Parts: sequence; structure tokens; C-alpha cells
Amino acid sequence: MQALYQANDEIEAQLLCDWLGASHVRATVLGRYQSAAAGELPALQFPMVWVLEDDDVQRARQLLEEFLSRRAGAQPGVPWCCTCGTEVEAGFDLCWHCGRGRSE
Repeated sequence: MQALYQANDEIEAQLLCDWLGASHVRATVLGRYQSAAAGELPALQFPMVWVLEDDDVQRARQLLEEFLSRRAGAQPGVPWCCTCGTEVEAGFDLCWHCGRGRSE
């Protein structure tokens, strides 16, 4: 098991974990609830995404780069059309109808 990414919050950590899982990379989030204790702890720790299988670390790093670049390049307010023909609201990267990703 290897650490991959320290997320800004629990939501980002879970989104990344789900992103990895969709590509068959097993991952987990540790430190999920530590940010709730802000002010009580001397050093604030944010959730960390860990890759469970050492063989998957290189693939996980590639997926992390893609995850971060897609989030940075997302255009809020612009809906997109899935390959199945469903129009999906801008804030979503997965089609609600078929589950495909924005770029698949």
C-alpha cells in the first residue's frame, strides 16, 4: 500500500478514489474525519488517498494527473453530450444514464 495524494477535503478524496476504482485501481481514503477536528489538533491533516496494490501505483499516478487536469480544465456552466445521446449538466463528469465519463 502506498500513499498517492493528500486531498483538500473528504469529497475530493472520495472522487479520486472513485475515479481510480472506475479504472480498476483499488484505493482507499485514510484520515477521512481528521479535518473535522480542525482547531483541536496541533497539525491539521487532510484525507489521504492510498493505492492498495503496489503494482497499480504507476497507473494510479497517471490517473491522478488526468483527474487533476480535468478538474482544472472543467468549464462550469457548459453542459456536455454523452456518446449515448444524453445531455449531462456541466458539474458532472459521468453520464447519469449510462455511467460513461465525459471523454469516453
